[in-house]
Amino acid sequence: MPFDLNFPVEDANASAPTLQLNIGEVLFVLGGNGTGKSSLMFHFARNNPNTSRKISAHRQTWMNTDALDMTPAIKLQTEQNIRNVDRQRKSRYRDDYASQRASMTIYELIDAENVRARGITAFVDGGDMKSAAKAAKKESPIKIINELLFQSNIPIAIGIRENERVVASKSGGPEFSAAELSDGERNALMIAGNVLTAPSGTLLIIDEPERHLHRSIISPLLSQLFALRTDCGFVVSTHDQNLPVALPGSRVLLLRSCKFTGPNVASWEADELSPDVPIDDQLKRELLGARRKIVFVEGTETSLDKAMYSLILPTASVIPKGSCRDVERAVSGVCAGEPFHWLCAFGIVDGDGYEQDDIEAMRAKSVYALPFYAVEAVYYHPRIIGWIAQRQAGVTGDSASDLATKALSAGVNAISGQTERLSRKAAKKWVRRTIIEQIPNDDYLLDGQSLTLENNAKVILATRKRELDDAIRDSDWEALVTKCPVRESRALAEISAALGFRSKQEYEKAVRHLLGENDDAKRFVRGLFGDLFDRLAETS
Repeated sequence: MPFDLNFPVEDANASAPTLQLNIGEVLFVLGGNGTGKSSLMFHFARNNPNTSRKISAHRQTWMNTDALDMTPAIKLQTEQNIRNVDRQRKSRYRDDYASQRASMTIYELIDAENVRARGITAFVDGGDMKSAAKAAKKESPIKIINELLFQSNIPIAIGIRENERVVASKSGGPEFSAAELSDGERNALMIAGNVLTAPSGTLLIIDEPERHLHRSIISPLLSQLFALRTDCGFVVSTHDQNLPVALPGSRVLLLRSCKFTGPNVASWEADELSPDVPIDDQLKRELLGARRKIVFVEGTETSLDKAMYSLILPTASVIPKGSCRDVERAVSGVCAGEPFHWLCAFGIVDGDGYEQDDIEAMRAKSVYALPFYAVEAVYYHPRIIGWIAQRQAGVTGDSASDLATKALSAGVNAISGQTERLSRKAAKKWVRRTIIEQIPNDDYLLDGQSLTLENNAKVILATRKRELDDAIRDSDWEALVTKCPVRESRALAEISAALGFRSKQEYEKAVRHLLGENDDAKRFVRGLFGDLFDRLAETS
């Protein structure tokens, strides 16, 4: 059943728009000050009284206590009182239950954790160990929140201790009361807690999430919340026109103005925009304070590319575009239209065997090629493996050097015997590229002249095979990740196992944690892209 988002419009001769939102959809509401965003959020909440949960712009970000301070009965009564108050117009600008909302978020986080624990215990007590193991595999709410906060550039971890207290720690440091977190950290925790504990089928109305939060945090935070709660619908009111750009696939409602009857908004002038429609300059001047920075990358929303590049380039929105050609076209299109907007675009593509001349030509067009075959080479670079080995050695007591050597040897051994197959994989792209580059322009083709294309496939294949064999002989893992698609072998899984990880996904998550905490590792990865980080820092 879709959510009802209909509202009255200013033009008396125009029919009210039929605006509905389905489960799994996201609608951003954009508008300058005074266009009626908060009033429209109240209108949406009142239209969906039994299915909406509102996170208001004037939300309280501090906690009166870090402990559970309400009983289940009080919580249920408070919940009903809040529903009643949220239907009153004063809720647009005033919250009589601000402190109780914060307490309810703490209550629901602790309760969700306890429900999971009780479920596992019940299976164990009943002797059903299979079901207990299955239930234990489902990540706890606190673990989900910690990973979400970390991936949103907030290096804190939340935990529940005795007496139902919520504590926090930063970068593995000593624990302290969650009430002592900064405004931004508490705000992120409150938003995440509200969203993650909402019942399935809820319309989540988030008013100005950017309050108290830097945009390098709010964009990945919302992106992950949307992905985690596809069983809900989202309406997000914001001044930040960049948020929908950073979160593709979202719908956008542009508020231009509103009319008041007394203190209340009676109607709005609004348009729903497709992602391809530019927003007019006047509104941009109201909404934008600086040039927008976008980095287009290969892959999808869930690929390794976006996860890593979002960490090392926090001042830009990282948008996956699929293939290398898609990235190049996206950058070219945005750059061509720069006189008409505030966007500034760059691109990152996989190396895929590009020659140095190709790399320099692409960089002149603001597209940066990895100095390796693909992004996996960054995750599994010898330097990164060395840093991860040091961390693992701190836990296991093993020699970090021995762990790293063992891991690199495991990677090389996994490629040994696969060089013929991987050479063919790598050579295919190289051959295709050399053929395409020989095709003349359309005018030449229309002249009907004879065309001869040179195919050096055998030479290319033999060269790549020799390079891989030499790398195997020399135990040169870095050469292997530079020259071939190592992800199409057992190498990555073998390296992860040698370092003590249960899967390569766990290893890759550990790498992202490393980049979030280790400045040297972050500088190393940024250095792989030449002056890209400096250009992003200079762009305004």
